[in-house]
Amino acid sequence: MKQQETVDYFLKVVWQNVANTYNQIASGFGITQAIGYVLINIDKEGTAVTQLAGLLGVKATSLSRMLNNMEELGLIYREASLGDKRSVKVYLTEFGVEKRHLAKGVVISFNEYLNANMTIPEKNNLINTLQKLNKLTLAYPIPIQDEEQKNK
Repeated sequence: MKQQETVDYFLKVVWQNVANTYNQIASGFGITQAIGYVLINIDKEGTAVTQLAGLLGVKATSLSRMLNNMEELGLIYREASLGDKRSVKVYLTEFGVEKRHLAKGVVISFNEYLNANMTIPEKNNLINTLQKLNKLTLAYPIPIQDEEQKNK
């Protein structure tokens, strides 16, 4: 099977193009696409680091570097939960709220562009297909490697 015949090839290429487009726009605002995504997903009441990690599909420890960077940029601040000191919530600063507003505007504008260039049935079919693909991916049985394979 050729690479261009696989579903995952097209998913990767399309997502990479979307991410690159967002990154080009975001760089004009002094942030990245990933930072914009985090900003959009932080609630006014704060959002737990573990919840943000889940939204980004990374472990909480992997998110630490990005949050440190965002803190240095003055976009966020972190506070330990009063009830559980192990739980940390992330909050937006005023500057973070401004950047969040810009990021939301970019997402809205890009989606308006897509909506103007796709029919409603095309969009609905795409969303339904992606939802099905996500379910299939989550249900895919991961093959168990034998001991010999693991040690290579």
